[in-house]
This record gives sequence, structure tokens and C-alpha cells, in this order.
Amino acid sequence: MGYTITEKILLSHSRGTRSIAPGDFVMADVDLCLGNDVTSPIAIKEFRELGFDRVFNSKRVLLVPDHFLPAKDMKSANQARLLKDFAEEFKIDNYFELGEMGVEHALLPERGIILPGDLMIGADSHTCTHGALGAFATGVGSTDLGYAMAFGECWLKVPETIKIVLTGKPRKWVGGKDIILHIISDLGVSGALYKAMEFAGDTLQYLDMDDRFSICNMAVEAGAKNGIVPPDKITESYVKAAIRKYKPSRKTYKAVKSDKDAVYSETREYNVSKLEPVVAAPDLPSNGKPVSGYKNVKVDQVVVGSCTNGRISDLKTAASVLKGKRVSPDVRLVVIPATQDVYREAVKQGYAEIFVKAGGTFCTPSCGPCLGGHMGILSEGEVALATTNRNFVGRMGHPKSLVYLSNPAIAAASAVKGIIAHPSDL
Repeated sequence: MGYTITEKILLSHSRGTRSIAPGDFVMADVDLCLGNDVTSPIAIKEFRELGFDRVFNSKRVLLVPDHFLPAKDMKSANQARLLKDFAEEFKIDNYFELGEMGVEHALLPERGIILPGDLMIGADSHTCTHGALGAFATGVGSTDLGYAMAFGECWLKVPETIKIVLTGKPRKWVGGKDIILHIISDLGVSGALYKAMEFAGDTLQYLDMDDRFSICNMAVEAGAKNGIVPPDKITESYVKAAIRKYKPSRKTYKAVKSDKDAVYSETREYNVSKLEPVVAAPDLPSNGKPVSGYKNVKVDQVVVGSCTNGRISDLKTAASVLKGKRVSPDVRLVVIPATQDVYREAVKQGYAEIFVKAGGTFCTPSCGPCLGGHMGILSEGEVALATTNRNFVGRMGHPKSLVYLSNPAIAAASAVKGIIAHPSDL
């Protein structure tokens, strides 16, 4: 009996383990452990209580204060300072200060820090984003992060795997965000509970890494333990370019793929060739339906950004829709690039100027309003359309506000029309 890619990675990182099966508990060595300004303070407290005077590997601990920087208040400033002081004290190589910081799940792949075949944990639920590189990456609690920073290991339960086979070439304006929203609307928010979602099929040849990151990012919205894409030429090209540019401390890796006789809990097939852009209605990411199904839904705010859709291809798409147009006077448009590299490229390519000329705002890299943080919080009764990953009650502000989820093209068109719209409506 063969193994899935997820099982292979877990097996190779579990000392003394000769075989593995879904449901097994393993103590796995971690290649990387990640924390941000929301989750790291608790982890640091737990780490200090263990009495350690060093982390297990100063090159493998990653600290990214991306949620509330630039600091929105005294509490967020104190939390960010706690990370900075810890990084200085324990000589953490991969600590990213404001000015080079970006949204963690976009920044780390961009820098070539996480590689195919890696096992990564992060005290953030969307750590599963990194599975797009053919790595096992999953979210954990802050106490697990604190332990991992000290010992370099973490216990995990081996998940069953759902194989998601994607077929067909996506239409124009349809990307990874639409594909995953469609899948989640079929599975439901617990349809993949504590399972791995492995993505396969001929559609992958049409999906660049940005699309794949979007897909794996939202695997957790179906309850999955991790999302993963077996590495291919597209993955290899992306990783090699990142290594050449940033020269990370680790440059070698071993790509892993599932065995032909691997066992899956189920296989689901989706033909995406006829899929139109999908919009998820409040208050769950599973409430997705084609954009054509929304009529005269007014929006007060549009947000383009986040670890789901804040990369340069996302901003390029939004800019292509907005060029030469004006945002509706009844709408606030907030555009937040995911990293400093994305910010610089957006300026260089003229996308930033398009956003500003259209009447939008172009902000510094940050998670911003995605989690109800800052830079665009909703008041009572307001409606937002966002390229973020969650639209739970009160996610972006007031409990009586509403959030719809979409891809960047739909977001941009809706900012112009003032209602949920398709670019063809312009």
C-alpha cells in the first residue's frame, strides 16, 4: 500500500517511525515554526516558562508581526515590541520588521524560506497556504508553537486525505479563489474536517503559484488539516527564482509526490471549465454561488488584499478592471499589497497609481481589516466585498456588518458599480 504526499512528509519527519497510517499520532521534527504579533506573545510566555536560554534553531523560528502593524494602538505596539525584543535576545534570523514585513503567508514563500517537502507549523490557521509548494503546513495553537520553538518538534495526528481532481481550463476572470470557493460550497465548512486536501488534475497546468496559494490558503475553511499541491515544473520554477533572489539559509530540498497506489478517504472531481466567478455570501465561506446570482447587492467597502489575494497577480487583475474608471462615490476601496516586494512592483507597474486615480487607497502591507484589525473596520450595518478568506459574523468589524468574499476582478468591478458586479458589467 502506497502513501499520499502528506503521509510521506509526516513519515520522513517522524523519528523511529517505519510506517504510518491515518489516525496515528506522531512526534514530528519541524523544519519551520511560525508566529505573528497576535499568537507569538503567548508562545513566548510558554517558552520562557520552560526555562530555555535558546531556541532549537535560530534560523528555523519565524516571527512576522503582520496583523496590527503599523501599530494601531498601545496594545498592538506592545505586542510587536515583545516580538522584536525576543528576536534580538534569541538572535532570530527570520524576524521581519515594519518596512520589510509582509503578510506572513505571502512573505515566506516569496523569500524562499519554505521549500517543497518541508514540515511547517504556524500559530495561525492559514499556515496551510504553504502547502501550495508541496509542503506539509498546518496551523497550531500558541502553546504548541512555544514548545516547538524550544524542542523543534510537534505532535500531530496523521490525517486522512481527500483527493480533489480539477479538470478543464478556467475561463477569463476565474482563478484559484473561485475554484476553492466552489469546492467549499460543495464540501461545507466541515466537509474536510481534520483531513488533508490534495489537489490534482490537468487544471493545475493553468494555475500559477498565486492561484495555488489561494486554493491551499482556504483549505482550512472546509475544516482541513492541510491543503497540498504535489510539486511540478511551476513549483520548481517559483522556488528556484525565490532562492536565487533572496539566498535563504536552506537552498536544497526534496520534492515529494503521492504513490500511485496511495489510499484516499474519497476522491472528488470538479470540472472548472464552465465555472464562473464565485461570491460567498455572509456568514460562511461555504455560502458560495456564481456572481450572476447576485442582483443589486450594495456594498459600502471593497477590500483587495490579504494572504489569500494580496499578491502581485491579484493587484494586476484589479488594476486591469479599474484602469480609466472611478470608484463609486458610495464605496470605499482599500487595496493592501501582501508584501513590500508586491508594493514596490505595484508602484513600478503603475497599479498603485491606477488605484489612487480611481479613488481608492493604497496601503502598506498588513493583514489590515481581514480579521477586524485596522485599516478598514466596518460599522454597524455596513456591507463589504473582500478578497479575504473569512466572512464570519463580525469578522471585519461590527457584529451587524456583512462581508462577501470574491476574487480581485469581481471586487474591482463592484467598487466601480457600487453593487456586486462582474467586469463585463462595466
